[in-house]
Amino acid sequence: MMFLNKRYFVLLLCISTMVCAQEGANISGKIQVVKSDNFINLKAEVVNDGVLFVDELSYNLVALKKDVNGNYSNNKQSGEFSVKPNEKKELALIRLNMNKGEELKAYLFVKHKEKLISRDTFSLGGVKKVKKKTTKIDEASFIIKGLVIDEAITKIGKDFYDFFYQSYLLSGIKYPFIIKIKERPGLTRTTNISVEVEDNMIFEFRSNPSEDFLREVVNVSMNRLRIYARQRRVLKNQKI
Repeated sequence: MMFLNKRYFVLLLCISTMVCAQEGANISGKIQVVKSDNFINLKAEVVNDGVLFVDELSYNLVALKKDVNGNYSNNKQSGEFSVKPNEKKELALIRLNMNKGEELKAYLFVKHKEKLISRDTFSLGGVKKVKKKTTKIDEASFIIKGLVIDEAITKIGKDFYDFFYQSYLLSGIKYPFIIKIKERPGLTRTTNISVEVEDNMIFEFRSNPSEDFLREVVNVSMNRLRIYARQRRVLKNQKI
């Protein structure tokens, strides 16, 4: 009888583990775009294709717009939610005015119990290159802080950017400088991905498709940025 009870307990444990693994597996997020004249509506939607009710979900919707002069502005929405089986739910709506020559990038991250389970991106338009001014731009002249520019060229680079940007958003930090994620061809089939600030390379690594590896180098990059920001602040105070 004891043996049967143990087998029953193990069976229940296995079923519970399978159910936990399935939670979130059928959740997908999507950015729906509706254009009307010069306005664009970005709707963050999520669909549960599974048969389980799923809670402890959260989302981040970020829209980054660049105008013809190279100035940036952004709009962010986030929150927690749950979905019923076979339910489609609208999470957020961002309405933007788009003019000719402007560029728009939008990112949607969906997490279950603090783990990223779905992401979607959308981009529109492009800007013409403008001549760079030689005058120095003061940090206070920027419209917003905390910008991260995507200059990745491969899927691995894009995945790193997504993980990095998500980590940056969740940290709540807004550094007074623009961060660039750059990617260059390597010597072999790999590429070199770097995190750069003000023409200074903060961290560089060789591309690797492993998600665990990408998350680890994101943590390293965030630590390097904290050190850089602290040293930068000290030097700036010394000049004052």
